[in-house]
Amino acid sequence: MVKTATNSETGEKLTRQRDAVLQVIRERDDHPTANEIFQAARVRLPTISYATVYNSLRFLKEAGLVHEIKFGDSASRYDRETDRHDHAICNDCGKLVDFDLPQAAELMQAAARKSKFRPEAVHLTLRGLCPDCRKP
Repeated sequence: MVKTATNSETGEKLTRQRDAVLQVIRERDDHPTANEIFQAARVRLPTISYATVYNSLRFLKEAGLVHEIKFGDSASRYDRETDRHDHAICNDCGKLVDFDLPQAAELMQAAARKSKFRPEAVHLTLRGLCPDCRKP
């Protein structure tokens, strides 16, 4: 689902810089890091700064236009898909792919019963080796 390019809370339109960052993310099939987004945004706007990219990413995330994915201490990745979905990440090359597991809601309920937590969200992350890294 692609949302409109405004902040839904304030109705604020995107600046040229924020729009460039958003377009970089929307045009990619992968989940780029802030540095990768910065490099691609500089092609569109050569004067854009790293700080502007970070500020734009924060704005876009808060506006619900992109999703930030955090995996421990590694660099955050940014996803154009904001609806609930799951991820698989390769332990060797770091490739990150989306998938949807319909049974995730059932798993969340089972985990809530076991932990006695009140569930709010579940995002599954499968870690392993991607097909390319498994090749002999």
